[in-house]
Formats: sequence, C-alpha cells, structure tokens
Amino acid sequence: MPRRRIRVTDVPLRAAFAALRTELGVPSDFPPAALAEAERAPLSGAHVDAADIPFFTIDPPTSTDLDQAMHLSRRGTGYRLRYAIADVAAFVVPGSALDAETHRRVMTLYFPDSRVPLHPALLSEGAASLLPDQVRPAALWTIDLDAEGRTTGADVRRALVRSRAKLDYEGVQQAIDTGTAEEPLVLLSEVGRLREALEVERGGISLRVPEQEIVERDGTYELMYRAGVPADGWNAQISLLTGMAAADMMLAYGTGVLRTLPAAPDGAVGRLRRTAHALHIDWPHHMSYAALLRSLDPTTPHHAAFLQECTTLLRGAGYTVFRDGVLPAITTHAAVAAPYAHCTAPLRRLVDRYASEICLAASAGTAVPDWVLTAFEALPREMSEGGRRAATVERACVDIVEAAVLKDRVGEVFDGCVVDVDERRPDVGTVQLEAPAVMGRIDGEGGLALGERLRVRVVRSDPGTSKVRFVPA
Repeated sequence: MPRRRIRVTDVPLRAAFAALRTELGVPSDFPPAALAEAERAPLSGAHVDAADIPFFTIDPPTSTDLDQAMHLSRRGTGYRLRYAIADVAAFVVPGSALDAETHRRVMTLYFPDSRVPLHPALLSEGAASLLPDQVRPAALWTIDLDAEGRTTGADVRRALVRSRAKLDYEGVQQAIDTGTAEEPLVLLSEVGRLREALEVERGGISLRVPEQEIVERDGTYELMYRAGVPADGWNAQISLLTGMAAADMMLAYGTGVLRTLPAAPDGAVGRLRRTAHALHIDWPHHMSYAALLRSLDPTTPHHAAFLQECTTLLRGAGYTVFRDGVLPAITTHAAVAAPYAHCTAPLRRLVDRYASEICLAASAGTAVPDWVLTAFEALPREMSEGGRRAATVERACVDIVEAAVLKDRVGEVFDGCVVDVDERRPDVGTVQLEAPAVMGRIDGEGGLALGERLRVRVVRSDPGTSKVRFVPA
C-alpha cells in the first residue's frame, strides 16, 4: 500500500512522536550483538565484477539508505535495464542476532522526525547502501525489453557494482524537461512512459498519492499536499517491472513469495463512487476505476483527498508463499493486474531479502538455500504484523500532525465537505477541510449527508492527547 509520507520542517512535535514510539513499543537501539555483527565485512560470495557499468540512484535528496541503482541502454530496437538491488544477504548471517532482530522489526518505520530502521545505520546507510563512488555487493538484474517496453528476458546474479551519481526526482525531471539529460535518463523517460502505457493496457492501477507536508510559517502551522513529478512515476515503473519479472521467475521455478491482492469487492468500489460524488469528482458509469485515477490531478485538494481514500482498496494485500511446484490459488496483485513480488527494497523490508535469494537460485538453476526455506512459512505472518504496525504508526503520526496544525485554532470555523458517514451512526462521519489539508471526525446532531458541504467548528485539537474533532458551525 502507498504510505502517506509526512515531513516536518522546524516544527516542535518531537516530544509527541517520542511518546508515540514509547506507547507503540517501537524498537529503539539495536542489541549490542546485532551491532557487532553489522560491523563485519560482507560475506564472501560469487560476485561478478560489474563496477564498470555507470549506475545511478534516484531518491529523495536526504536519503542515504539506497536500495536500488539503475542503468538503461538501447538494445537493437528495444532496451536493456540493469537494476542493482542491495545484497543484504551478503551482510546478514542466517540465525544470527542481527537476523533475529530484523525478523523482530520486519520493516523500517517512518516518523516525521526520524526513522526506525530495519538494519543498523552502519549497514542500511553505509556498507550495504548503494552510495555513489562505493563498490557494493548487489543482486544485479538484467532485463531486456522490446520496442514497446515488454519484457523479453530477465536474469539476476550477484555482482559488485558502483553507482556514479546520487540523483533526486526534481533534478532528474528538470534535466529531462530542459533537454540536458544524458541518454540513460532519457531512456528512463522513454521506458517509463512505455511501461505506463502497458499498465493501462493490462488494467493496472498506480495511485499517485500526494505527500502530506507540514510547515511552520509566521508562528502558525500549514498542512498541504505535494504531488510528485513524472520522474517519480517512471522510477516506480522500473521497480514494478522488476517485481513482475521476479514473480514470473519464481512461478516458473515453482518456489517463491508473491505480493498478492484479490479483486476489490463491489461494495468497496460502490463506496468510492459515493465518495467521488461527495467530493464533486465526475465518475461516469462507463469509466473504469483505473481510468478515473489517471484523470485526477493530485495537486487539486479534493482529488488528493479522493486518491488517499482509494488506498482502502489495497488493504487486502498480503504475502503468499509456495514451494515444490504447488502454485497458490491467487498469484496476481489486482492493482498491478499481474503477478508481482516485493524484491527491490531489502534494506527497508524483510521479505525482499528472501525474494531476491529465491530469484538468484531460480536464475542460476540451483536449490534455494535452506535458511530461506526455514523462515519461509512464517514470512506472511511476520510481514502482515509489520505492515499493521507501520500503518498504525502512519495513522497516529497523521493524527498528531493534523492536531498540531489546528491546535491554536480551536473554536474557529472552516469550510468542509463530508466524505464519509458511519453506516451505523449517521450522525458521525469524516469531514475534509478545503484548507488546510486536514481530515477529522465530525459529530453532527440530526445526521450527516455524504457529500454535504458545510461550515464546521474545531472543538478539539491537541497533538499530545487527541485527534481533531469538528461539529457543524
């Protein structure tokens, strides 16, 4: 599921976030034994030398936990993608204290003021990270595409790689728009657009969920949405392409771990249609859900609110393991509209280390390591629990931030729209303010109407103790 990312700029909320981490029992320091193991050199392995390939990374400017580096080139009338994924298994000994700690943490947790990493920083932001001008062990994917961007071949092997440049989305977009980009970035634009067209063709869905950002100006808080640039989407298509190639490889091999999502029930889509109507978004009956999403502008507040609501259709996603050629009943991810696997973010997500290892075995025609199969059956449960913890952190952080935005404005009146009504209690619902970008519970005597536009008064907003609450003005 796309996570609602929140950034805090010079906002004094760290005490509230620290209290939240304590309340949720979020891990803090790594055990001494795990830290000691993280200081060791990477394990020896059969890594081919690919350090001559001019890889580059694309991440937010401040990121240092770099999972992926890429290079694109032309190949006849098509393309060749080389995609290097951090080889975390080269650093983590199966059954070790560090391995056990990663199974306890499951994934990196993001707070507005900090992150709680899956691996110690000296690995995730140091020895295992694909930082520029550093030789690093990686799982190196080579994926060939035809002129339409369709995959014609894929393999993966261990390699030593060296990134030449750490790029960010805005810089990449500017270089492409101004015609100053070198060929690999030009090809990222070409391949990204081709893959987006193929996504439309197969009925896939990419949610362009905007980033929610809080800033302090003139002693007051503002909350707004920031939409990504097209380069965000092209970069995501490269990761998606690799995840699809990994899923196909594991299915052909007969052993793997997939990211699966059943089709959304009719009731869920019907609810979104009501929400679209409430937000004055035109959704003709002949238009598919996927087509509607592509027509929306995430920089428009009511479109941004709807895109965030659309993430509810992804809540049934899970992890499905299979082995010995016995394929599961569901092998596809409904939003991707194809088989798909998480394998491109092993520094931040536990399951990716295992998916990469299976694909390495499948590509080489060798057996899956015993340590992978030993942990296999527990992975779906561990990832599910880790995902719930991450979702709880996200929602609680949003509550704190939204309360901070309005903490000095209790009693003030704002324009809003009812975007959800409790089916069991029609006097309770959710209201979306036109500005700032805040959603909160509203208690309205006499009932609320979905889509109703009304003036609302803030009656409660304390980032330390409560969520935002509204009543009709």
